[in-house]
Amino acid sequence: MVPDEGKSAQSEDYFRSAHHLRAEGVTHTLVIDGGEGRSLRLPLIVRVIEGTPYRDAVSPYGFPSGVQAGLSELPKDAVDWQGSELVSIFVRDRVSRPPCFAGGTPRNEVFFVDPRLPIRFRETHRRHVRRNLREGFVSTCHAARETSPEEREGFKAVYRQTMVRDRASARYFFSDAYFEELFSSPSAWLATTRAPEGQIASSALGVTSDGVLHYYLGGTADAYLARSPAKNVLATLAELGTQLGLAFNLGGGMQPGDSLEDFKRGFANTSARLYTHEIICEPSVYARLSEGHTDGNYFPAYRAKLR
Repeated sequence: MVPDEGKSAQSEDYFRSAHHLRAEGVTHTLVIDGGEGRSLRLPLIVRVIEGTPYRDAVSPYGFPSGVQAGLSELPKDAVDWQGSELVSIFVRDRVSRPPCFAGGTPRNEVFFVDPRLPIRFRETHRRHVRRNLREGFVSTCHAARETSPEEREGFKAVYRQTMVRDRASARYFFSDAYFEELFSSPSAWLATTRAPEGQIASSALGVTSDGVLHYYLGGTADAYLARSPAKNVLATLAELGTQLGLAFNLGGGMQPGDSLEDFKRGFANTSARLYTHEIICEPSVYARLSEGHTDGNYFPAYRAKLR
């Protein structure tokens, strides 16, 4: 474990960029040495396990995976995890190959608009996009660091309205400093749809990482929710993906089969599975800390609610 704020795992890809690692508060790089110049370097946020002398770690939000040099699809049981001095590690993998470890846990299905395949949005989506255009809604997309303060503040306003409306956890109410790191990244794009009166109706940030354009954060103003301007924003980002020659990752739902998943499926022409890796470095300590906790699907178990 190298206490270098993730610098050893940095790359030009957004989810391992200096901007993202600073925004997320990354503290360390886990370096796995495979010998003969082979290595895997993972950015991690090391956390104190409250009420104990122990620590665990989680990878930053998004699809960070790690920087690989000759080590991919590494079997987790081939690593001596006790050297990490952590109880557990939770790793979010990339949505494109290669994965950092073999045998990941399948999570949500994520949906793509791949410009190499025929693109055909669901008819209701296309109809709503065309209706909004007829009524005077206008969409733009620019490199985020070239956008105006008004566009950035408008994005933050509609994003935060959406988080309040969705009753999101505190984790998703990002600070202004977090957003400034995002806006400053050369890998970030801001798509904005304005209502006929000029107000920002919907807005989203897309980022490029590991050869994919990802929908990262976005939202819709309460006042325009009934007009579904987010559909115009997504169509704009899909067009950007085509211009860049990159598949556009729409993400997935909150739960399999929910309305958000169905909404995104209506834009997509292909899909993939998101994988995570749950690593228990100290099995006996992990078992002791997890006693009495609920939610068998949560990792690490000792951070789930007590019975």
